[in-house]
Amino acid sequence: MVVDSVWASLVLLLGLLPEEGSRNVGWRAVFDVVVAVVLPALMVFRRKYPDLTVAAATLVGLSQIALDVAPTISSIAYLVFAYTGAAFGGRWMSRLALTAGLLAGPLVFWQLHPQKAEVDGLGDVRYVNYSVPEALFIGAMMTTPFILCWAWGRLTRVRRAYLVELEDRAARLERERDAQAKVAVAAERARIARELHDVVAHNVSVMIVQADGAAYVLDNSPQQAKEALGTIASTGRQALVEMRRLLGVLRTADTKGEEYVPQPGVEELPELLDQCRTAGLQVDFATSGNPRELPRGVELTVYRIVQEALTNVRKHGGPDVHARVAVDFGERELAVLVEDDGRGSTDEKLAAGGTDGQGHGLIGMRERVGMVSGSLDVGPRPGGGFRIRAVLPLKTAH
Repeated sequence: MVVDSVWASLVLLLGLLPEEGSRNVGWRAVFDVVVAVVLPALMVFRRKYPDLTVAAATLVGLSQIALDVAPTISSIAYLVFAYTGAAFGGRWMSRLALTAGLLAGPLVFWQLHPQKAEVDGLGDVRYVNYSVPEALFIGAMMTTPFILCWAWGRLTRVRRAYLVELEDRAARLERERDAQAKVAVAAERARIARELHDVVAHNVSVMIVQADGAAYVLDNSPQQAKEALGTIASTGRQALVEMRRLLGVLRTADTKGEEYVPQPGVEELPELLDQCRTAGLQVDFATSGNPRELPRGVELTVYRIVQEALTNVRKHGGPDVHARVAVDFGERELAVLVEDDGRGSTDEKLAAGGTDGQGHGLIGMRERVGMVSGSLDVGPRPGGGFRIRAVLPLKTAH
């Protein structure tokens, strides 16, 4: 309204200026002043009330033609309302603005110039009617500004609707992305819960039953008690193996190992990097700080982060990619950095939640880091490539 008020003030000022040779005299001059005030006033509120202001301006224009009041400089406001009806008005008001614009030129033409003056061979001036082609041409020329303003307004409406649709689509895609990430996390947690139930609930239940039986027959039948204790030990080992395989190799394809195997940690990183080099990936490895024994949960988290990051490098980095792995042992935290100079990714979905084709890559990293109260930063690397940096607290490491 502020911008429209400025333009309306300019139209009001021009409309109130006296015009030399104006045919509006007497009461027509008074009506001309009323029109010069009403039209700018309607311009101020045209965006807030487009239908009302366009309809009022149309009535003012029809009254001006019906009362034979000649157009003045303030009549330029009618072009503004032709634009307003197309850009901001409803469907029927847009059609009304188009119809009024098509009729405005011919009506004003026949009002001001019903005949044309001609000079005959004797030098006398006479007035004759315009021919049909001449009348059509002049009427079309006077209608052209209204049609152009209406078309401009229509284009503005279409562009605004297109931008609104783009914003709505972007917001919808963002909500869908967040929903998919939450679904992936929930699915992973549900899977882990099911596996833990199978491993823990079943085996522990067997161990409890055997322990109760052993306690019951311990005095009367030591041999049966001994057998029960052997079953408890065997079941416990089996449960431990399955839990380690579940927590350590849950997202890998290697499920062959059934024997008790220590979980991988930082010390096994060189072997992991050798496997990557054998597969054709150029990777450097460096450590800094004071290497020391870490909690097993932190050890496993570091190993899985590096493993998943290098897998993503092979998948998304492109040919001849070079990767670097750095582990920094700080006083209170351990920093793990994995970066490459490949194609990288500017995909916001990958940076926010990560997707390796199944949607679990970086999501799994975030879950692992969150379990040890750490932080994870992923995204495109300055100069090209991709970077993953995890910071894990070491308050329990002594």
